[in-house]
Amino acid sequence: MAPKETSLVLGMVSLMLHFRWTWVGLFISEDHRGFQMLSDLREEMDKHRICVAFVEMIPVSTVSFFPKTWSKHHHIIKSSANVIILYGDSDFLEVLMNTLREILMTGKVWVMNSQWDVIRSHIHLILDSFHGQLIFSHHHGDISGFRNFIQSANPSKYPDDFYLVSLFLVFLNCSFSESQCGTYKKCPHNASLTWLPGNRFETAMSEESYNIYNAVYAVAHTLHEMLLHQIQMQTVGNGKWMVFSPSQLHPFMKSIQFNNPAGDQVTLDEKRKLEAEYDILNFWNFPEGLRHKVKVGKFSPYGLHGQQLSLHEDLIEWNSQTLENPHSVCSKSCGPGFRNSPQQGKAPCCFDCIPCPDNEISNGTDMDQCVKCPDHQYANRDKNHCLQKSVTFLDYEDPLGLALACIAVIFSVLTAAVLVVFMKHRDTPIVKANNRALTYILLISLTFCFLCPLLFIGRPSMATCILQQTTFGIVFTVVTSTVMAKTLTVILAFNVTSPGKRMRWLLVSRTPNYLIPICTLIQLTACGIWLGTSPPFIDTDTNSEHGHIIIVCNKGSVVAFYCILGYLIFLAFGSFTVAFLARNLPDTFNEAKFLTFSMLVFCSVWVTFLPVYHSTKGRIMVAVEVFSILASSAGILGFIFGPKCYIILLRPERNTLYGFRNKTHSMYNEGSES
Repeated sequence: MAPKETSLVLGMVSLMLHFRWTWVGLFISEDHRGFQMLSDLREEMDKHRICVAFVEMIPVSTVSFFPKTWSKHHHIIKSSANVIILYGDSDFLEVLMNTLREILMTGKVWVMNSQWDVIRSHIHLILDSFHGQLIFSHHHGDISGFRNFIQSANPSKYPDDFYLVSLFLVFLNCSFSESQCGTYKKCPHNASLTWLPGNRFETAMSEESYNIYNAVYAVAHTLHEMLLHQIQMQTVGNGKWMVFSPSQLHPFMKSIQFNNPAGDQVTLDEKRKLEAEYDILNFWNFPEGLRHKVKVGKFSPYGLHGQQLSLHEDLIEWNSQTLENPHSVCSKSCGPGFRNSPQQGKAPCCFDCIPCPDNEISNGTDMDQCVKCPDHQYANRDKNHCLQKSVTFLDYEDPLGLALACIAVIFSVLTAAVLVVFMKHRDTPIVKANNRALTYILLISLTFCFLCPLLFIGRPSMATCILQQTTFGIVFTVVTSTVMAKTLTVILAFNVTSPGKRMRWLLVSRTPNYLIPICTLIQLTACGIWLGTSPPFIDTDTNSEHGHIIIVCNKGSVVAFYCILGYLIFLAFGSFTVAFLARNLPDTFNEAKFLTFSMLVFCSVWVTFLPVYHSTKGRIMVAVEVFSILASSAGILGFIFGPKCYIILLRPERNTLYGFRNKTHSMYNEGSES
């Protein structure tokens, strides 16, 4: 007679979702209905990612024989699940709860499918573990006249009703029977069960009584249908009625369908049964013995999606020490900025909270994955929101850019000043000794080398991106080829006294000077090929600096860039080798040693540049290249022209032909003595 319970599963899961209970224990009767309920409940819970903390199937045959120290209660006490589903018939639940209530468990929420009979429960505890339980009770209409019947019912009207007699004896301590007058007082003639307080006796019809009520009406309607059928099938002239056996009720009862006096549809055909609607009751037992059930909500499977469950949370009394809704989770929710990381070997609801990686966010709770921010955005500090990146570059307003620009300007001005000093003292021996034209070319090209970093600072454009690398490659080619020409000039000058005219002709014809245009032409050709195949272009770097989009110059062909840089290092290494071999030639103004040190510094800077350049990104990468340009240029300027400026400006007595001869004579004497 009970309605279909398919919607019970939906109602319980909806309740879990409403309160965000994701870690639930199950106590279910071990029978056909229990196994079906377990299967349906697990399936629906899995759909909504609600996990089962434990499952206990209780044999119905032994439920009445539970010992006082029940062995399975440790699952309830030890489990972190604060919500426990109890499923079974009213007798099963009554015995189970009377056993469980002896174990004090505060903070647990019990959700059950049926109203257990509080009248037959005689155990009173000040702290009741089942205070605050939620009950899914079948919703049904009120039966007209039922309350009046209860109010007027007493043993004098129904002397054979043992249950009714027991109620008066136990709760009113009186009897209508003369034989018991010695033990109990005589009940007044108008004694009624309505005298009992509501926590002792409920005048509302219970679920079981309502099902019995429908069963009686079902049999009555079935008999009525059978009689009508008999009248229709009765043969003419036969005045006798057929006597029916109970088995003949079944075909009629199976197809019976009617509306009872409460207006509810009743049918015994499982396929035609309607889904049940449920009233959600809250059991209050505080203060002790109150035992009052309050309707706090309703679940209707016919409601709109998301509106099937309605609750009045302000009416719910929880079995806990706080007024907040109880929580039942295996792991605390991971807030925004974190993601769930499942714990190995445990249920999906048990997880650890892992912070989102860099530039990834999660803006919800219990997110399985973090979402990467778009390239033009970045994750905020809490990693729960993507912010717009600001566009930046190595600017003159940037302290680093400003410092490099100032250094570049200072050194270019210093180089220009050295050029002025050398031009002013162009007729002195120290200036004339090593080819004045090459000296001027070297100083002018060094000035451009120091100015070259200014192309790297500021907002990149297509023009500056192309000029950066080509200017750098060509100007430094002029510098290194000039240094090599000066080195060869020194070597030819010291070998001009050797037999033969070939050395003198090479020196007089200024053959070393031709190295400059030849080497520069090779570099120009390489730059032309670079620009013609894969030239530099404006690019954006979104990953190097947090919260910034860096505008940089992409070199286009990386191979071409390293070919140009390798060519410069090759020229510098060649100059270093030649100068190193000529470092001990005896002469006051011999540049070989200074050229050796300058090329050693140049090679060291650019060899170190390669790994450092690869390990940096964004503005720092540009700054590293600018610093390498400045450091290598400063090394050439300092080692080659520093000693000469010292003599010209601070020791002018040594910058004369007389001083030159005295110095040379002393060097030869030292050589002969040794």
